Amino acid sequence: MSKQKNELWEWTKALLIAVLLAVIIRYFLFAPIVVDGSSMMPTLHNGDRMIVNRFGKPDRFDIIVFHAPEKKDYIKRVIGLPGDRIEYKDDILYINGKAYKEPYLDEAKKEIAVGTLTEDFTLRDYIGRDTVPEGEIFVMGDNRRGSKDSRSIGTIPIKKVIGDTKLIWWPISDIRIVK
Repeated sequence: MSKQKNELWEWTKALLIAVLLAVIIRYFLFAPIVVDGSSMMPTLHNGDRMIVNRFGKPDRFDIIVFHAPEKKDYIKRVIGLPGDRIEYKDDILYINGKAYKEPYLDEAKKEIAVGTLTEDFTLRDYIGRDTVPEGEIFVMGDNRRGSKDSRSIGTIPIKKVIGDTKLIWWPISDIRIVK
């Protein structure tokens, strides 16, 4: 009888440790997310399942997940960091006066029959100031014509960022690292 109690206690301890580790990993290190909508197409598709890395701070062109003002989590690409001047002109991104290539938009630009993928704008047009405020970032979806992003919801406080994401793990046919 004592041997059975001891074995049951060992199994219980192992199970408790496994559950505790799963909770720590899930809530403090990595979290799953499901892409909802088409705002990041063609890079991400509705229903893609990804892993969010809760470490580090957002960097330019990272794909991040954040708590949006609508009490919902959004997934977008970081375009502007604190202090940056952002401008789009003739479908070219300028950050602090320097032109940047956005290869993740090449596929979408090829599909545009008329006009540009991203309309011309400056930060002042959307947030009423020339630079991204300290402690905040400017984000955009890759589907520039169909994304609710900083152009409509404003800049995002860095403290609202959950983490960045690079790995699609489902569906199996789409497993890959995204850039």
